[in-house]
Amino acid sequence: MELLKGKKGLITGVLNDKSIAWAVARTAVQEGAQIVMTNTAVANRLGQTANLAAQLGCPLFEADATSLEDLDRLVDSTMEHFGGKFDFVLHSIGTSPNIRKHRAYSDLDYSLMGKTLDISALSLHKMLQTLYRKDALNEWGSVVALTYIAADRAVCGYNDMADAKALLQSITRNFGVIYGSERHVRINTVSQSPTATTAGSGIEGMEKMLEWSNRVSPLGNASAQDCADYVCTLFSDYTRMVTMQNLYHDGGFSTTALSPASME
Repeated sequence: MELLKGKKGLITGVLNDKSIAWAVARTAVQEGAQIVMTNTAVANRLGQTANLAAQLGCPLFEADATSLEDLDRLVDSTMEHFGGKFDFVLHSIGTSPNIRKHRAYSDLDYSLMGKTLDISALSLHKMLQTLYRKDALNEWGSVVALTYIAADRAVCGYNDMADAKALLQSITRNFGVIYGSERHVRINTVSQSPTATTAGSGIEGMEKMLEWSNRVSPLGNASAQDCADYVCTLFSDYTRMVTMQNLYHDGGFSTTALSPASME
């Protein structure tokens, strides 16, 4: 539909073809956007990011989203590539070293928790601060960050990622006030259904979580492609008055106590 015709954007967190970020990148290009993709040097080397970028004919820049120096270079390189400001950003960055090391929430390594918060939440603040300081986004630009319902409700097994997602949503609201009132840039989070990505596979009980939410949700679980379609509407001009919201994209799971399928 050329929903994003003439728009330019930065997509973070593409690792492989299971990534929600990959689905967003592909859909944005199909909708007429020009994009730049980015991930860490290690992720670019070990994942499929370079091949995916080549498929879309877009640049791939290396950057650690926890590093202000890297973010400076990333935003400068993106603006140089586009010849000026751009229109949208996807924040799809998150990991928990505690989960990877199978540390229970009642037995966290706090140094690892600090890394979880830095990578999964503070990276959004650092990115927004860099974009804001460099005035990198066009008026009515859009930033979308991916989150999960564990930021709002207790979800067994989601561990310290739940704390990180809660912080991510708080940053969205607080930076949204500043960016919206001063530059007309909107910032939202999308709370997606549990999705079988590489990052999600490390969460304890992920398969049961997917099965249960699919049964509770009246519409079933939203896929990565469903999420990409929704995110692209948030990049578009049709949602220019939506900001500072946590938008559930989960087939109705977030507002359903019991459904016929869940009682079977």
